[in-house]
Amino acid sequence: MAYGDFTLEEIELRFGVRNRTGRLFPLVTPVEPGEKLKEALQLATELPVRSEKARSETIVFPLLVELRSRNNKFFTIYSGDVLNADEEKGLRGECDFILAKDIGSFSISYPIIQIVEAKKNDLEIGVPQCAAQLIGAQIFNRKKGVTLDKLYGCVTTGNEWMFMQLEQDLLIDPRVYYLNEINELLGVFQCIIDHYRQTIP
Repeated sequence: MAYGDFTLEEIELRFGVRNRTGRLFPLVTPVEPGEKLKEALQLATELPVRSEKARSETIVFPLLVELRSRNNKFFTIYSGDVLNADEEKGLRGECDFILAKDIGSFSISYPIIQIVEAKKNDLEIGVPQCAAQLIGAQIFNRKKGVTLDKLYGCVTTGNEWMFMQLEQDLLIDPRVYYLNEINELLGVFQCIIDHYRQTIP
């Protein structure tokens, strides 16, 4: 079993993590994208972006690089890395993107945001996988002696973005953000990063 094999029902049964829906970001300050990101997204509209790999290269990665640059390299980006938190419980496998606090190490320090690329362009399919990865990240961090009050996740098709938050339970935001409202989308990510900048030394 791996992250992608879970359902929300299995997550509740195995880990006692219930899920509910609710707004995570009622007040978002829009963030204007930089010129490099604007150019990258314009290029993406001109290309046949059909696969997950293409979405990663043309949309998701440039957006994350922009956020990292804006935040003085507060976090680093791991793409396609394996996060084995508890293999016996199935909390293992490759992750599309892990954003982790940048402490200058080659290996993953402690994950703060998990990003899952939706299979078949269906956000809902990716929700259980993202939830499982958040639980995995929570366990991974605790093994390193790091306890964070919240962990955030996101499922994306490239065009659509859905966010969730893990505390004791999983809160899934029903609001879907779209790439054509990039200022709002960047604002949501900035809200998350600002939270960690205030809580992580």
